[in-house]
Amino acid sequence: MDNQKLADHESLDLHEVINFKTLCLAKSKLMQGLVFDHDLRALMQKDVEQSIQALGELQAIYQRAPFESPVPQNRPTPIIN
Repeated sequence: MDNQKLADHESLDLHEVINFKTLCLAKSKLMQGLVFDHDLRALMQKDVEQSIQALGELQAIYQRAPFESPVPQNRPTPIIN
């Protein structure tokens, strides 16, 4: 089961999840500098650590995504004029 490839739509969905999680991670990391409450800062740091771990797991799954599709032998002739 580990050698199965992801379908195209699964790859796209996973790519969107990774982008969103990366954006959330960056926001949590940057907002830590604006927070003065120690409990909230600790919670945000925990979120950063868990997000890094989750991104690592998602990227491992993303390696099964098909990035290339076969090129057909008969390509259409480009229109130059």
